[in-house]
Amino acid sequence: MRIREDIKTVFAKDPAARSLLEVVTCYPGLHAIWMHRISHILWRHRLFFLARLTSHLGRFLTGVEIHPGATIGRRFFIDHGMGVVIGETAEVGDDVLMYMGAVLGGTSLEKRKRHPTIEDGVVIGSGAIVLGPITVGKGARIGAGSVVVRPVPAGATVVGVPGRIAEPECISAGTDLDYGALPDPMLRVVSRLLDRQNRFEEKIRLLERSLPRPKSEKLKADIALEEVIRGALKDVLDPEVGIDIVDLGLIKEIIVDGERVEVDMVLTSQACPLVDHLTEQVRRRVEGLPGVGAVEVKVLDEPWNWDRFIQQQSMHMPK
Repeated sequence: MRIREDIKTVFAKDPAARSLLEVVTCYPGLHAIWMHRISHILWRHRLFFLARLTSHLGRFLTGVEIHPGATIGRRFFIDHGMGVVIGETAEVGDDVLMYMGAVLGGTSLEKRKRHPTIEDGVVIGSGAIVLGPITVGKGARIGAGSVVVRPVPAGATVVGVPGRIAEPECISAGTDLDYGALPDPMLRVVSRLLDRQNRFEEKIRLLERSLPRPKSEKLKADIALEEVIRGALKDVLDPEVGIDIVDLGLIKEIIVDGERVEVDMVLTSQACPLVDHLTEQVRRRVEGLPGVGAVEVKVLDEPWNWDRFIQQQSMHMPK
């Protein structure tokens, strides 16, 4: 019997479920599914007004809005339920788990298939939005707050706005969605760009040193000390990103004049809560180096942002 299967699904997918009475009376996601079955039967018999009225009543009682024309598979569970919206032409497979605030929405005003198809075993996190007549493959996972507008391969994990695939395609072993452990695909891309730029800068410095030009002993010593300082500052990490401040591009310039050293930094703004922490870390790291006397750390009055930094990287990349 479908009702018994629905109740077993609640116990299987919600560790907070304690008793049969609690599940039957206090789970709006379960009630929403039962109300939808009634409205869907009415819709299939072309009793459109009664179907919409039943659906509206279910929305009023549960906070879950499922259009009576939507197709819902078996063992579908909506956890908490409030704010869930499922459109008319949406298709949901078996064993799908959906958390509160999730939306299966449309992107067209035409009377055709305009809502997503969710295949078996998919997990949709809280506040996730899936838009358009796309297919979310079997066993895929949609992270909380993601906005998915492109098809999702089977077994993939999607995070971000717009949604991007964050893990290799592989069939998930279960329905757990550990939000804290979800990877960040954009940070991974940025880290690779930073590493590539750092290698280019190293090559440019080597080329500059190899140019045939007269150099005084003082200039050679200043250049050597600058390289020592740059290498030492790679031990100072930006705590928000976890990347050293040299590779991150926060060191604008290092000026060496004998034993006097000036380090110019570029941060998001001088009001950044980490500015004092970073400048103090830089000062201490440089002061501990041999041949360094006075150290001055300046935060330049110019904004630093990812977009400009990535644009600078692309200018240095070979075409």
